[in-house]
Amino acid sequence: MRLATWNVNSLRARIDRVEAFLQRHDVDVLAVQETKAREDQLPLMGLQSLGYEVASAGYSQWNGVAVISRVGLDDVEVGFPDMPTWGDPAAAEARAIGATCGGVRVWSLYVPNGRKVGDPHYLYKLDWLGRLREAASTWTETPTALVGDWNIAPQDEDVFDVAAYADSTHVTPPERAAFAAFLEDGYADVVRPHTPGPGVYTYWDYYRQRFERNRGMRIDFVLGSPPFAGRVTGAFVDRDERAGTGASDHAPVVVDLDLDGGDHG
Repeated sequence: MRLATWNVNSLRARIDRVEAFLQRHDVDVLAVQETKAREDQLPLMGLQSLGYEVASAGYSQWNGVAVISRVGLDDVEVGFPDMPTWGDPAAAEARAIGATCGGVRVWSLYVPNGRKVGDPHYLYKLDWLGRLREAASTWTETPTALVGDWNIAPQDEDVFDVAAYADSTHVTPPERAAFAAFLEDGYADVVRPHTPGPGVYTYWDYYRQRFERNRGMRIDFVLGSPPFAGRVTGAFVDRDERAGTGASDHAPVVVDLDLDGGDHG
């Protein structure tokens, strides 16, 4: 099985890129973040004609997550147990969706940004991660993948200049501790061993030629439970997808699994 995750920064705006990406890399399951649309607004006909099913959660033009699969899409769950709310009035945001695809439980996650240290959104981010950890700690015995845009750079090498972010979110000790807690519970960053840094990033801001100068961050991850991680045979970041007109500011991350010793592409 080939699994990928990608913050597309609007699925409607980049559906042609997504369809081409799926075909070019022969992807079985794609977790998407920042769809920025309700389900009835998504352009799904092309995906369906390629043999994919889609489960999504989204509201208006913000956030939004989806799982796109051609190997089954079962037991869809929008939001994880006890997921915190945000806003006035407080409501659950479209930041997590889970589905079982080919025997693997895939969670597409769009972790809150945090905005700035001390902001209520920063506290919400830490609470969100803590609640996710509580839920995810009960999923470690089965093949489970926590994938998506974590909005955390857990190591110094994951930022082009960590000093430039000294007073910013994404690199603070509480955020990094929240990320590390998943590893302590048994999840593994299954991509890093196949894409060692420094200089390997998944996100580059649009301004100041950040991509062209490779001034980016590694904030998109695939964390796998032991039964999942033990079956990973390879992984890569498709940096080329960040290039060109109309690109998302994130690159897709791709993971290959050998589920039973057979050929899954």
